[in-house]
Amino acid sequence: MNVAPAFFSVEDFRARALQRLSLDLPAVALDRSAPPTRGDYQLNAPAPDAEAIAAAQPAAVLLPVVGRSGGATVLLTQRASALRRHSGQIALPGGKIDPGETPLAAALRETKEEIGLEARQIEPVGWLDPYLTGTGFRILPMAAIIAADFELSVNPAEVEEAFETPLSFLMDAANHQRHSRQWQGRLRHFYAMPYGDRYIWGATAGILRNLYERLYS
Repeated sequence: MNVAPAFFSVEDFRARALQRLSLDLPAVALDRSAPPTRGDYQLNAPAPDAEAIAAAQPAAVLLPVVGRSGGATVLLTQRASALRRHSGQIALPGGKIDPGETPLAAALRETKEEIGLEARQIEPVGWLDPYLTGTGFRILPMAAIIAADFELSVNPAEVEEAFETPLSFLMDAANHQRHSRQWQGRLRHFYAMPYGDRYIWGATAGILRNLYERLYS
């Protein structure tokens, strides 16, 4: 059993990630016939069928952990309110994988496009499990560390704001709430991690829950 540290340092995070995650992409990560082991369906029934799994669009996101003296944080974004999909929601930087592009290249490209974070400022430390969203995306999350002296240039067409949330809060199972709401005529259940006036929920909270399960539970 893993023991959560009293102080969530970036050094401890790096050590856990390098020990328990891999920088090699899971063999079935992009196999559209293979159901992801994580996803919105975990809290909902029925499980997605083969057609829904095959139709899911591949995407990649970065889960950026910042080394702060007061404790590590996670850099999150709030999506622009004018976006057609998932507008205004809390998200991890990332997006669709272009044809011929690797998942890591996509995550780094999208991160730069959204918040101006350069690849040279990012230290990848391991892949989390592929995550299937109820809106039809197969997300590949890369956990990474970024130095505390980074500078951002937020793209207002995609992101309203970037902000940090303590890793200690996000990795505390007591903060992993289960909420529900009506969506497309059905009651859907999901993880939520409200922090102050930030409502972290859905796939973002589900991916953070996966980080907790892989490193700290």
